[in-house]
Amino acid sequence: MNFVSANPTGLCFGVRRAIERLEAALEKYGKVYSLGSPIHNPQEVGRLSSLGLEVASDVRGISEDSVAFIRAHGVTRSESTELESRCRVVIDGTCPFVRRAQSRAESLSADGYRVVVLGDPEHPEVKGILGYIDGESLVINGANDIDCGRRYGKIGILSQTTQKEETLAEIVSKFVFLADDIKVYNTVCQATIERRKAVKKLAALVSVLLVIGGKNSANTRELFEIAKNTGVPSLWVEHAGEVDWGWLKGRGTIGVAAGGSTPDWLINELTCKLKRL
Repeated sequence: MNFVSANPTGLCFGVRRAIERLEAALEKYGKVYSLGSPIHNPQEVGRLSSLGLEVASDVRGISEDSVAFIRAHGVTRSESTELESRCRVVIDGTCPFVRRAQSRAESLSADGYRVVVLGDPEHPEVKGILGYIDGESLVINGANDIDCGRRYGKIGILSQTTQKEETLAEIVSKFVFLADDIKVYNTVCQATIERRKAVKKLAALVSVLLVIGGKNSANTRELFEIAKNTGVPSLWVEHAGEVDWGWLKGRGTIGVAAGGSTPDWLINELTCKLKRL
């Protein structure tokens, strides 16, 4: 069975960096706590758990004098401070691009701007960014969330790293007419942009598209939506075992794309099975 993989695809720089740091910590210390899931991929978290990872839902769930890992999505400033005082070792796996968004939010707040964050208010990255803001803040999912009947004074705008640049531009264009002073930082990750473009390009070359990644991964969900919107029959799976192989018969060339938190071994498992068909 012929297949073509998107390029680039799979682990982005920030997630790969986080996994490598976590693996090194597990090898050195044996047991490592992560505040929240280290990445949004259940199978990879399962693999890391078999090596000694323990996922805690809050700081109180992490034993004192233990080793802690800060996930790729980052944590709030107060959580980071609490981990430093509670644990003997803290490994920071925050993606550098997420850390930049946190820093931008912190500086905007310090300069007296009301910080507007484009993103999902329930996403751990957004919660972490909000934790660096001391003043007023507002989280919106898009331009429709903006109250156009009021003035906003000083507004500082940034984005969750996996949002769309087009959506960021749209909300900026609205706030220009509503704010007395506006400052904007484009904190959308380039790796996210490249992977979306790669899926659109791949869709033009294949008969069907498989998107592999965790069902809790926002960027994988976005890739799947892009694939569907091209009109190419698409299937989202977490691993090769979820593929309906009968559904693929007679489909011609198959496209494979993976979310930014999908590890190499899961992609290789899928492509190896495709090669054998």
